[in-house]
Amino acid sequence: MSFIETHRGDSPIVLGLPHTGTDLPDDIAAGLNETGRALADTDWHIDQLYADLGTDLTRVRTAIHRYAIDVNRDPGGVSLYPGQNTTTLCPLTDFDGTAIYRKGHEPDADEITRREIAYHAPYHTALRAELERVHALHGFAILFDCHSIRSQISFLFDGTLPDFNLGTNDGTTCDPELEQNTAAICAAAEGYSSVVNGRFKGGWTTRHYGQPAKGVHALQMELSQSTYLANEAPPWTFDSSRAERLQHTLAKILNTLKTWRPT
Repeated sequence: MSFIETHRGDSPIVLGLPHTGTDLPDDIAAGLNETGRALADTDWHIDQLYADLGTDLTRVRTAIHRYAIDVNRDPGGVSLYPGQNTTTLCPLTDFDGTAIYRKGHEPDADEITRREIAYHAPYHTALRAELERVHALHGFAILFDCHSIRSQISFLFDGTLPDFNLGTNDGTTCDPELEQNTAAICAAAEGYSSVVNGRFKGGWTTRHYGQPAKGVHALQMELSQSTYLANEAPPWTFDSSRAERLQHTLAKILNTLKTWRPT
């Protein structure tokens, strides 16, 4: 699939990049309103942030924007956070709760199914294949799902989000040592705040693939965009100085994960 980008490395780590894409098929883009076409909820430049952290890291990315379909949502439409505001498999609003479609152009059930087959399934076919390949090489695999979000979004959470938001679905998606080691590095990073299994406990990808008993470990890292963007607003400019500082901690995390071995 031309919209699926894969880089193969030989370490135990697979980076998932589900929300960095900004491509929209013409038929989907035509139904979006001005808010939707702004693509504000992109994980801006996260692929760039992680690109130089090791050629031995496998990366799987979709170029399709999450407004077409969110590949980090349950394809069955089950909510990740029951009782809390969130966005759906095919979002109808942005993170501020504002409609993204022109009235009457929202996807119906048949259209959602079509998008799931066309865009959601291929991403997970590629991701699953790389996890299986890495598992065959090492006897285990570590999925590190890479995300970012604005630090203040009142529709989704109160106050200001911590800089590092580590999610393991309350410790169920990876070996406890992987969570502990990653959390310790985040907590020790000078000038940054962090939380484990706070507002973001890991999306469908983390929860679906994270099966420690089968040798597949999954962690989600949700970064506050204030840690590497010049401003959390258009044009969403990448701040090289902030990013370089952040990359030191991300590199430390990934290098620690790479040297870990199951006991």
